[in-house]
Formats: sequence, structure tokens, C-alpha cells
Amino acid sequence: MVTDDIMTPLVALLKECSTGLDANQLSPKKCRGVNKNYIEDIANEAINLLWNICECNNTALYIFNKEGCLEAVLHYMKKFATNVDLAISVANCLQAVTEDNPDLLSSFNASAQQILEAVMLSPESTMKHILLRTLIAGTIWNIKDTIPPGSLGSTVNAILKIFSESLAIDAGETIIRMNEAEKNRLKLAVEPETEENMSDTTENCVLSEDDNMEEIPKGKFRTENDVSDLLPSDKWELKEVTALLTAQQTALEIIVNMCCSEDPSDDEWEELSSSDESDLFMENSYNEGSGLLLSPLCLSDEVNSAFLNNLIPKKILEKTAFPNSVAVDICMHNPSWKPLIKKLNAVQCRALTCLQSILLVSDVDCLGGASALQSLAQHLSQLIFSKTELPTDTEFLEAVTSALRALLQTMASKNISQCMTPEQLLALCEAGIQSSNASVRVNVVSILGISGSVLAKGQDTAETLKMIGKFLLEVAMKESSLVVAGEALDALFDVFADGEEAERAALQIKLLSTLKEFQPVFRMRIRKEGKGQYSTDQLCVLDNVKMNLRRFIAYQETLGKTPT
Repeated sequence: MVTDDIMTPLVALLKECSTGLDANQLSPKKCRGVNKNYIEDIANEAINLLWNICECNNTALYIFNKEGCLEAVLHYMKKFATNVDLAISVANCLQAVTEDNPDLLSSFNASAQQILEAVMLSPESTMKHILLRTLIAGTIWNIKDTIPPGSLGSTVNAILKIFSESLAIDAGETIIRMNEAEKNRLKLAVEPETEENMSDTTENCVLSEDDNMEEIPKGKFRTENDVSDLLPSDKWELKEVTALLTAQQTALEIIVNMCCSEDPSDDEWEELSSSDESDLFMENSYNEGSGLLLSPLCLSDEVNSAFLNNLIPKKILEKTAFPNSVAVDICMHNPSWKPLIKKLNAVQCRALTCLQSILLVSDVDCLGGASALQSLAQHLSQLIFSKTELPTDTEFLEAVTSALRALLQTMASKNISQCMTPEQLLALCEAGIQSSNASVRVNVVSILGISGSVLAKGQDTAETLKMIGKFLLEVAMKESSLVVAGEALDALFDVFADGEEAERAALQIKLLSTLKEFQPVFRMRIRKEGKGQYSTDQLCVLDNVKMNLRRFIAYQETLGKTPT
């Protein structure tokens, strides 16, 4: 559509509608003028189209910047008090156009920021207004570089306060309550109308701007909080719940972004991978204790303080639980509510991803200490093993194994005892390695490596280490994905790096001879399959694994020559 020049008429339409709005006109609570209806409804559709185009097309984003669309879009936001649906469309658009768009930052002057601040401070408590404030908080996070350093701490705290308020609402209980409200409303709606009802209908008409009488039955009065004219008017309870779940999912996704620092660009990786210093870099940045590249992730003081002040870790943990079974049952038996199940599951998965991010960037003491981490490990174990069969949903499995991987890594680095049994670990890994999702397979292999390295430091663990070693060897040699195979090798290096139990197990499974035979095969696979199939950062990691495979074989050979 952009190549067909849809942006020219779209921008013109937006600006035309913007000039047609009068911020001081009579509130739609008292009057619904025909012209105002058309202008705001057309603007709503145009902004939704602009949002979708700019979100997926850089040319459209460039035109948005060049044509000064921000001013017109922000003008619509001034209607948030009287048209929340229009404001939500604007907020979605703003969040999209401010993400990774430094050229737009200079356009956010004091007046623009005051408009956003007014929305954030709005007191309305409907779910749609919660969604609106959440989206605007995300926009302000995107433009945080325009905020004076002295105000950054209070701004971040205000953002996370909004997220905390959104996450504090129990979506399951809200579904139960709203569904009951819908039933009561529909029950009243089907009662036979009496002559008195009919006369009330006539008496309760609304006077339009042109002094004509527009008949609107009592109980059907349309306000700014009603659903869009394009959607069924009798689904406001459903739309309130949908707005809440969208707000919670959005909040969790932004929190993940707040935890993540920028990754090296593809050009930087390419330069690094092809340089003579690549091996030296890998040697220096490889953590022998964890088998992982050292992570650059860290929380700024402002974000860390705001996280703790607003109880963000606690709110996230609450959202990792399975959805309310009563609420799910209501949705299952109501076709129009059934799509909410997917949204409930999405919130849980985003919460697990959030948990993983916080574990990677937070200090153990900030997370509540060793006992809190052990309780968290039990919680994640219950999510995985609470049912007779292990979960098969790919999105959930990726999220929960990512969180468990980060947790076990944190516990291992602090020598905190782990509470999952070897049998549970192997059961999880045997199920996870069958997943079609490579990230799930990487996670379960890494989990086994982390737990195996802890077991290797204990006593009488050789038999368990043998099972772990055989499993990891099989994955390394038979796995179709080089990334997963590389992770399995990394896990082997961790498990059999040190300890008498590990040495005994390594001899019994013939680890050294197997790896020596596999080494040329792995090198050949990297040369043949690497380019074109894997990204530059994945190739960089695979080069690192190849180098460490050579070192590990040399290390194992020295063990064989050392008298026991």
C-alpha cells in the first residue's frame, strides 16, 4: 500500500479531520452532533490504518516524521476524556511510531509531553482507561531520552506505577464478574415491555444539536465509554475484559524491554566474527563457570528502584500462575468469550518471559534472597509437573523453560541448592527435546547442563551424571539444529568440567573418544550449514563452541594421563 502512495491521501485526511475537531465543543455526553460523529469515527479508522502501516513499514514511518503527523495525532489525543476509543487508537499509533525512531524525538516538545502527562494522570477507572494509560506509559518509555535527567527517576516510577495498577487486577475474577453483569443485563433486556415501558421510551429521547428529537430508548443511552459504532453495542462487558487483558499483556511486554539493553548490531558481529581477534574475544568473554557468554544486561538505578517501589516482581510472579479455572470454564462455554482464553494464556506467557528478564538483571537480594528463589523454583516446577502429562503448548513451554533456565543459572552462580529432582529434570528434557521449537530444545539442554554441573560437585552422583551425559551426547550428535547441538556441547563442558564423580561418569560413557570422533563432523556441519541458515551472532556462538570443544578434548586427554 505504501508503494501505491496511500500515505499522501491518508496524511491529508488526518490533517483535515484534525482541523475539524474543536476541543471546546459540547461534550458528547450531552450531545452527539452528526458532524462530530463522522469526524471522530473517520479519524479513528484513519489512525488505526496509520498505526498498522507505520508498524511494519519504514517508508511510512519516514513519511510520518517528514510530514509532521505527530501534531495532528496528538490533537486527537485531547479527546481522551470524551472519546476513549479514539484515544486508544491514537495511543497504539504513538507507541508504534515512537519505538526505535530517534528522528521523532525532537518533535516531542513540552506541549506534546503535557498532553501525554494529562492522560497518565487521568482518574477514570474503566478497563479501557487502564489500557489507555498503559499504552501512553509505553510511549513515554520510548521517548525517555527527551526527559531531563533530573526527572527521569520520577517518570520511570510513574510509568511502573501504572503497570503495577494494571497487573494488580485479577483478570479471572473480572471475567466472572463481567460475565455475571452481562447475564443480568441481557435478562432485563428480554423482559416484555409494558405500556409504561413504551411511554418511558418516548419520554427519554435526546435532543440533538439541530433541536430534532432522536429516539434513544432508556438504558441504551450512548456515552463515550460505549463500544465502537462498528462493533456490537451489547458487548461492553466483554470489551472491558479484553481491554484489561490487552493492558496487562502490553505492560509485561514493556517491562521486558525495560530489562533489556541493546544488542550488538549485525555489522558489529560480522566485523568481530571475521577479525583476527575473534578467538581472543571469545576466550575473554566466555564464562568457564556457566558455559554462557557474559550478558551485558543490567538495570539502571532508576528502573531498579521503581521496580521495588511498585512491587513489580511480586505482581509478575502472580501473573505466572495458570488462569482461573472458573473463568476459563465460563469462556469455554460462551462462543463470544472463548477468544479470551488465548489472551489469558498470553498474559501468563508474557509474565514468565518477564520473570526470566528480571532474573537475568536483578541482584539475588533484590529478589528476596535464597529462600525466595527456592520457592520460585518450586512454583515453576509445579507449573511444569502439576498435570499428569507435561505441557505441550509451544509458547508456554518456551516461556516456562526460559524462566527456569534463568532461575537455575542464578541459583547455581550463588551456590543455592536446587529443588528439582534428577528424574524431574530428565523427564522435562525428554519431553522438551521433542518440541518443534528450537528455543525450547535449547532451554531444556541448558537446564540439564546447569543442574548437571551442580550435581558434579556432590557425592555419589556418577550414575545420574552418566544419564545426563548420554542424553547430551545424543542431542549433540543427532540434533538437526546446529544451535541446539552447540548448546548440548556447552552443557557437556559444564557437567564434566571438574570433580571425581564427573571423571568417573565420563570414563564410563566414553566421553573423550566419542567427542574426538564427533569433532570433525561438527566442524564440517558449521562450514556447510552455517552460512545462509544462521545469523551472524549464532555463527559467532558456534565458533565459540567449536573452540571450546577443542579445549575440552585437550583437557580430558590430560586427565587420562594423570595418575588417579
